Amino acid sequence: MDDRIIHETGIEARVAAIIEPVMQAMDFRLVRVRITGQNGKTLQIFAERNDGTMTVEDCEELSRAISPALDVDDPIEGAYHLEVSSPGIDRPLVAKSDFRNWEGHLAKIETSVILSGRRKFRGFIEAVTGEGFTLRRDTLGYGDEAEVAIPFDTVSDARLVLTDDLIRDALAKERAARKAQKKGLDSDNDNEDSADTAED
Repeated sequence: MDDRIIHETGIEARVAAIIEPVMQAMDFRLVRVRITGQNGKTLQIFAERNDGTMTVEDCEELSRAISPALDVDDPIEGAYHLEVSSPGIDRPLVAKSDFRNWEGHLAKIETSVILSGRRKFRGFIEAVTGEGFTLRRDTLGYGDEAEVAIPFDTVSDARLVLTDDLIRDALAKERAARKAQKKGLDSDNDNEDSADTAED
C-alpha cells in the first residue's frame, strides 16, 4: 500500500510512474525522484528496501534494473546521468510511515497552507495518526505556540534534521534490519538443507 503524502510532479512524476513497478517487484521503495542541473543533467533516485536498509550493492542492482525501463519510455529529453542512492540519515519524509518510524526526532516541515501564522516549522515529531501529527517546536519565537497540529495533506516538504540522537537511532535501526535480514537468509538455508536431507 502506498502511503506517500508527497508526490513528484511533471517529468519527475513520469519517471516515478515508470520505475516504481520495477522497484516494488524487487522489494524496494521509492523515496524521491529529483532532476537537477548538476554535471549536465542528473536524475537522482532516492530509494530503500522495505526494511529501511540500502547498501551500495543495492544501489547498483537497482540502477541496472531501472535503466532499461527508462530507456524504453525515455521520459527525459537529452543525455542525463542516473544516480541511485539511499535517502541518507537526514532523509526526506515523504510517507506517513516515515513520520511513524521517526517519531520523536527533529524535523523541518513546510506546509502548502498557513498554520499557526506560518508555513515553515522546525520541531519534534509527536502523536502521529492516520491524518497528521503534532510538531513540538524546539525553539519558540514571540507568540509561537509550543505545539502545532499538522495534517498530512498540508505537508509540501519535510526532512529530518541531523542530530546525535538521529544518528544513533538510524544506526541502531540499520543494525536491527541487517540482523533480521541475516536471520531470514540463515533460516532459508536451513530449510534448503532439511529439504535436501529429506530427498536423500
